[in-house]
Amino acid sequence: MILEFLSQGPALLVKGRRNVLVVADLHLGIESDLDRHGIHFRSRTRERCERLETCIRETLPDLLLLLGDLKHAIPFPSKQEQREIPEFIAHLRSLVPLGIVPGNHDVAIEQFFEPGELLAKEGVIIDGTGYVHGHMYPDVSLAGMLIIAGHHHPMVSLRDEVGCSLRSPAYLFSLLNDGCIGFPVREGGAESRVLFMPSFNELTGYDVTRTMKEPFSPLSRCSSRESSEVLLPDGTFLGPLRALEGYEPDQEP
Repeated sequence: MILEFLSQGPALLVKGRRNVLVVADLHLGIESDLDRHGIHFRSRTRERCERLETCIRETLPDLLLLLGDLKHAIPFPSKQEQREIPEFIAHLRSLVPLGIVPGNHDVAIEQFFEPGELLAKEGVIIDGTGYVHGHMYPDVSLAGMLIIAGHHHPMVSLRDEVGCSLRSPAYLFSLLNDGCIGFPVREGGAESRVLFMPSFNELTGYDVTRTMKEPFSPLSRCSSRESSEVLLPDGTFLGPLRALEGYEPDQEP
C-alpha cells in the first residue's frame, strides 16, 4: 500500500491492487444551513465537483470512495441538496466507479445511488485497508489495519512570534487502543491505526488538538494522544500532536 496525498483536494490516493481515490465530508448543501443562521454563501457545489474531477483526472483511480457526509442537512435532504446532488453524483459516476460509506449526515441518501454503491456504515476493507466514516464503532474485521476515517474535519492553526499564521486542513494519524475500540486484543499482532482525513468542504474544520482533548467519537476516544502525528494536505509531516498542544484556536464553523 502506498499513500499519495493530493493537496488540491484534499484527497488521498491509496495505491494497491486497486487504486482508490478517497475523499471525506463534502457536506453538499451546507450553504443552506449557514444561510438560516445568517451566514450567506452562494452554492459552491459546482466548484467542489470541478475540484474533485481534477483529482480524478490526475490520478485515474479504479474507484472513488466517499467517506460519508455527502450531504449536510439532517435528517432529510434540503431543497438545495435535492436539486444539486443527483447531478453531482451522476457526473462523478460518468468519470469513475464510485462507492460511499454513509456518515451521520447521510440519512435518506439511498435515492442518489445505484445498487452496490452504498457500502456498509460499519466500514469496508479494500486491499487490506479499512475505510469508515468515523462516527461509530468500526467492524471488528478492521482490527490490525490502517483505518482511514472522515467525520473529524481535522485542521491545524499556528502562529509564530512575529504574527505569521498558518491555518490549513490536516491529516491526523494515531495508534488505536484495540480494547477500547472493541477489537480483539492480540499479543504480537499488527497494531490498529487510524488516519483522520481532512474535510473536502472548505467551509468546515475542527482543530486537531481539540479532537484529542475533547474526543467526540469512538475512534478519537480510543486514539493514542501520545502517538498522534499531524500532516499537511500534501503529506508534509508537520510534527507530533504534542508539539501543537499550546495552540488552541477557536473552532471553525
